[in-house]
Amino acid sequence: MKTSITLLPGDGIGPEVCESAIKLLHFIADKFNLSFSVTEKSIGGASYDKFGTPLTEETLQACYDSDIILLGAVGGPQWEDLPHHLKPESALLKLRKSLGLFTNIRPAKVFSSMLSSSSLKEDVLEGTDFVVFRELTGGIYFGEPRGYDDNKGFNTMVYTREEIERISHQAFKAAAERKGPLTLVDKANVLECSQFWRKIAVEVHNDYPDVELNYMYVDNAAMQIVKNPRQFNVILTSNMFGDILSDIAGMITGSLGMLPSASLGSDYALYEPVHGSAPDIAGEGKANPIAMICSVAMMLEYSFQMNQASSVIYKAIDNVLKEGYRTEDIYSEGTKKVSTTELTKIIINEIEEVCNQEAIGLFLL
Repeated sequence: MKTSITLLPGDGIGPEVCESAIKLLHFIADKFNLSFSVTEKSIGGASYDKFGTPLTEETLQACYDSDIILLGAVGGPQWEDLPHHLKPESALLKLRKSLGLFTNIRPAKVFSSMLSSSSLKEDVLEGTDFVVFRELTGGIYFGEPRGYDDNKGFNTMVYTREEIERISHQAFKAAAERKGPLTLVDKANVLECSQFWRKIAVEVHNDYPDVELNYMYVDNAAMQIVKNPRQFNVILTSNMFGDILSDIAGMITGSLGMLPSASLGSDYALYEPVHGSAPDIAGEGKANPIAMICSVAMMLEYSFQMNQASSVIYKAIDNVLKEGYRTEDIYSEGTKKVSTTELTKIIINEIEEVCNQEAIGLFLL
């Protein structure tokens, strides 16, 4: 079966890391007997400069017509003064809402060779492996009414039962598979919306009696992620809280350039690195491709159920990092600085090596 992919390179370093993704996709297609068709479209600032809008109807239709979307990054200082609906970031909100991508999954796993790259102590980080399930299409980013005038600004946080139930089921299933607890992060001491989240989460929990359910206020969770990240397995939270917490998790890996993500709905899936467009290094070959490569690994896991192939990619990255190869954002004395293209090639070669060593290949299908 041929899988159709819409590639949205976007702005800044987006095209560079997307190039890495395409190289990896070609390798995967050959190694695991998969078939991909790729259609490239503009999004974000690049789309605004071309068409006067950050997301054209043609690009949106291409996404509707595809099975998977791979996104690079959007945004940059040259578009910051545009009206809200024309900013590059508004394209992401519209895309998520239009495609019904209600679950954002962001893993925070520490590669052993990267323990010294974080500003946190190694003994705090070692063994950290958790995942954030962030509700993506509801909450304060989409609630109405919203706006501002000369005297006040206002946004509305609102959630429906269905919105909470569907992501809660996904998070509880993940916690069950990972054989660990689920932590619901909210602000139920002051927000009725959070109290509603707790009510629904308790109801869904009845379907997963073997999963331990814990609660934590978001301010405490922010502190605990950098104080004792090993305590977490699966974090379930709302849109805004998840946005903040998953970026805090960047402290764990030492760089946002290491963090992938998946945005899933009932019919579509979008994979993207967590990092921004980094316009200050765009075109210089300094971008870290690991987050995008890990996003492709997540694609194999969630869209193809090829967990072993996904694990091979993570193992190859770990091996390459142990050998000391680094892009500039994670470079330190004693390691080997390489470019975006070079690191991509090294990782793909290592994936090939791991597959050969472990006799992994076509039999996966």
